[in-house]
Amino acid sequence: MKKQVRVRFAPSPTGPLHIGGVRTALYNYLFAKKNNGKFILRIEDTDQERTVAGAEEYITNALKWCGIEFDEGYKIGGEYAPYKQSERKSIYRQYAMQLIDSGNAYYAFDSAEELDEMRKKLIAAKVPTPQYNSVTRMTMRNSCTLPAEEVKRLLDEGHPYVIRLKVPRKEDVRLKDIIRGWIVVHSSQIDDKVLLKSDGMPTYHLANIVDDHLMKITHVIRGEEWLPSAPLHVLLYRFLGWEDTMPEFAHLPLLLRPDGNGKLSKRDGDQMGMPVFPLEWKNPETNEMAMGYRESGYFPEAFINFLVLLGWNPGHEKEIFTMQELIQEFSLERVGKSGARFDPNKVKWFNQQYLKSYPDSMLADYFLLTLKEKKIECIREKAEKICGAMKERAFFLSDLLVDSGYFFFPPKEYPTELIKKVWHTEANGYLEKLMTTFEKINTFTVSDTENMFNEFIKINNIPKGKLLSPLRLSLTGILTGPSVFEICEILGKEEVRRRIKNACNSINLSTHKSSQ
Repeated sequence: MKKQVRVRFAPSPTGPLHIGGVRTALYNYLFAKKNNGKFILRIEDTDQERTVAGAEEYITNALKWCGIEFDEGYKIGGEYAPYKQSERKSIYRQYAMQLIDSGNAYYAFDSAEELDEMRKKLIAAKVPTPQYNSVTRMTMRNSCTLPAEEVKRLLDEGHPYVIRLKVPRKEDVRLKDIIRGWIVVHSSQIDDKVLLKSDGMPTYHLANIVDDHLMKITHVIRGEEWLPSAPLHVLLYRFLGWEDTMPEFAHLPLLLRPDGNGKLSKRDGDQMGMPVFPLEWKNPETNEMAMGYRESGYFPEAFINFLVLLGWNPGHEKEIFTMQELIQEFSLERVGKSGARFDPNKVKWFNQQYLKSYPDSMLADYFLLTLKEKKIECIREKAEKICGAMKERAFFLSDLLVDSGYFFFPPKEYPTELIKKVWHTEANGYLEKLMTTFEKINTFTVSDTENMFNEFIKINNIPKGKLLSPLRLSLTGILTGPSVFEICEILGKEEVRRRIKNACNSINLSTHKSSQ
C-alpha cells in the first residue's frame, strides 16, 4: 500500500520570513495538494538564543496572507503535536542516548578554550577546513579517548558535555535527490556534529531527523543551503535504524540577486526599493522597519504567481496561474538546479496583470474607500468607470487614485512643454467646432463621442492627431492615459464643454509664440 504523502515546512523563528522561505513553503504545499497529501507547519526553535520575539506570529500571518494553508501543525494541532521543538525537548534525549548505546555517538567534554586551541592548531597546519571529525576526535577529551571510569566520573559529577555524532572515517555516503540526482560525499568531509547541546536542547540535526521520522514525513523539500547537511542526515537515519522509512529529499535552488551574483538579501531589497519579505517587519530590538509585499500594494495571488516561477518551469509559455492550476501542474521534476534571479520588474508586471483581471466593481470598493479618506465625493457608477479606464495602465491599486485626479479636478495649468508639443494655431477653432458637434449627442457614451469625433475630422479633413492631442490636453492637462472618449463619457458633456472652453481661453498661443 502506497504511503500518504506528508511534507512539512519547518522555519526557525529567528526573524521575518524571507521570500525564499515562502517559496519553500509554497513548493511543499503544492506538492502535498498535488498528491492528496498532508502539509505540516513545524517551528524549529532549538536555537533559543537566536529566537526573535514576534517571529512565530509573523510566520503564520505571512503564510496565511499568501494563501498557503496547513493541514496540521503549529497553532492548528494534530496527531503528532506538539509542533514546536522547544516543547518537544524531552523526546530527543532518548534518541541521542540510543546513538550513544549503539556506538554511533559519543560524549564530548571539551571546553571552549580546548576547542579554540584545536582549531588554531589545524589552521597552523594549513588544514583547509578545521573541524571536529574522525581524526581530530582522537586528540580531544571525549568518550572515545577517555577511560570508561573517567567518563562515568565526569557524568556523575555533572561536568558539562555535548553529544556528538560518530561519523565513520572512510565511507562514501550516498543520497538520491529528486532535483539533483545522486549525490556522493566522502565521510572525511563530514564533521562530528553536535546532536545534543550542554543545556539539553537538541541541535537542528537531531531534532529535525527525529521529528521527521515521528511525524511520518515522506518528502523533505528544503533550500539548497541544507544540501551539505544531507549526508549527515542520511547517516542519522541509518544509525537510528530508520533507513527503510527515510524520506525522499529535494533541495531547491537559491533565489539570487538580479545580477545573479549571490543570494538575495534584505540589503539587496533595500537597494532596489523592493521588499524581500511578504509582510512588513519591525525589528523588536532596533525598531527598524523592513518593507513587505502586502504593505507595498501587491496582491497575494500576484506575489505567489511570481514566486512559483523562480525555480520551477511549467514546460510551456503560460505565466498566469490560479492556485488550483498550480496544484494541478506542479512537479518537483520541473524544478531547476540553478539559482533563480529575482526580477523586481517582473513581480510588478504580475501585479499589473492581476489588477487588470479583477472586475471593475471589486476595484471600485477599494477606490471609493480611498476617495472617502481623501474627502472626494464620487458615486459608485463613476468609480467603476474610472477603475475600468485606468486599470490597464496601473501596477497597484494606489495608482488608480494617483493617476486619476483629473476625473475630479480640472487642470489648473497646462505645462508649457506640452503646449509646445501639441497646440497649434487651428487648435482653438477645431475644439470649439467639435464641442458644437458634441452638443448634438444625447447619451455621450464612448462609442457616441468616438463616432462623432471620427465623422467630424473626416468632414473637416483634419488629421486625427491635430485634434485628439489638444482635446486630451484640454480635458486632463497631460498627454497620457486611457482613451479620450472614455474620459469624455466619465466627465460628462457639461464638464467636457467647461474644460474645452477653459483650455481655449487659458492657452495664449501668441504668448507661447513670443516665448520661443
